[in-house]
Amino acid sequence: MARNEALFEAVIKGKRPDVTAIVQQEVDKGTNVAEILMESMIPAMAEIGERFSRNEAYVPEMLIAARAMQAGLDILDPLLAAAGHEPLGKVAIGTVKGDLHDIGKNLVAMMLKGAGFEVMDLGVDCDVDKYKDAVASGAQAVLLSALLTTTMPYMKEIVEGLKGSGAKVLIGGAPVTKEYADGIGADGYADDANTAVKATKAALGLAA
Repeated sequence: MARNEALFEAVIKGKRPDVTAIVQQEVDKGTNVAEILMESMIPAMAEIGERFSRNEAYVPEMLIAARAMQAGLDILDPLLAAAGHEPLGKVAIGTVKGDLHDIGKNLVAMMLKGAGFEVMDLGVDCDVDKYKDAVASGAQAVLLSALLTTTMPYMKEIVEGLKGSGAKVLIGGAPVTKEYADGIGADGYADDANTAVKATKAALGLAA
């Protein structure tokens, strides 16, 4: 299947009803469900992510595109599972202990789903044990978010707590810097949702 331009544009523009209708039409026609995802929907999320990185799109546009993508995934996910389609990888994401902010975390989670990852959203106020449980459940990478300078130090505890687990640890959030990530021994750092997808792929040795 070549790229479905109508579906591609509907995801980018955040037109949820259109995405749902087009995905259902393709499914009803017997189009390979993995191709619907890989040829049209994932490239659309990659495009909106690139626009965001170039300051040609902003958080609201990213959010509505991600929600439109999710509407399509709601139809495709059970069909992909039944067809044995393997996700790109399994990752967990959460806001660290003491921090209740979740908008950035939610956006990164949606972008990761949009890139083809299976995402375990751990929510907010997550302690070390919550991340350890996620790794025990198969998470290959763990993404930590913090919006407060007061909760940043807890990221170090999580990095140290997951040493030897085999999972990659990536961090991000408004006050977080690459220097801080390097200083605490994190495996990756991202300053926005699009970069988070790229950093996760890089940490797991996946093609960009």
